[in-house]
Amino acid sequence: MVSADAIRTVMGIMGNVISLILFLSPLPTFIQIWKKGSVEQYSAVPYLATLINCMVWTLYGLPMVHPGSLLVVTINGTGIAIELVYIILFLVYSDGKKKRMKVLMVLLLELIFVALLTLLVLTLAHTFRLRSAIVGTICILFNIMMYASPLTVMKLVIKTKSVEYMPFFLSFASFANGVVWTAYACIRFDPFITVPNGLGTLSALIQLILYATFYKSTQRQIAERKGQICLSEVVVNGGRRPEKMAAAAAAGVEIARASDTTTTQKA
Repeated sequence: MVSADAIRTVMGIMGNVISLILFLSPLPTFIQIWKKGSVEQYSAVPYLATLINCMVWTLYGLPMVHPGSLLVVTINGTGIAIELVYIILFLVYSDGKKKRMKVLMVLLLELIFVALLTLLVLTLAHTFRLRSAIVGTICILFNIMMYASPLTVMKLVIKTKSVEYMPFFLSFASFANGVVWTAYACIRFDPFITVPNGLGTLSALIQLILYATFYKSTQRQIAERKGQICLSEVVVNGGRRPEKMAAAAAAGVEIARASDTTTTQKA
């Protein structure tokens, strides 16, 4: 019979793989930024938010804070490295000094916050239970803020009845990630992992329901928009033809006049 710890380990490995896919999902955006040589209107906020989230979760999973959470450390440690690369690329391709300074200031504040939290927790809290409770509570708060961010997108979906700007794959991957990490936390019950991932699962499930609800109306809107574009092209092209005919007629008149003049001169 397979032990609960073995199932938990498998769930943790699956969670690592799915989370890694989510961390790498902005890669096409940064390839585009690299090719254009500019971040244009993109914001660094999502990457800074993910970075501090990964840092506090890495602290939570350390053996001196919450023993037996190695798989939490591996994926969030990887997340730190990936987000730092994104932020460095953002700094390199930012268009102004002011924008760079804002990003650097937020990054510095995040590093100071995590360093102080680590120092205070390890020196003032003398039991694993107390350390886990302090860091775990902060992790929940940061996760709730991250999971609240799709609310604006969901509001837009309901308002426009279109899921065009809510990618299905990202919603599905978020749902799978939430389910796997919730199962991981429930096998050896950990409320600090269960609560935020349970909320994340619920958020992603609502996104999938919205996607199923408004998929047909989205396709209809896209088709109507394409139809309008085609119609405008026909109108524009149709408007050009008389102009071309008029131009050709005018050219014909000029040629006729020139011919008459030549004939007259020859005569």
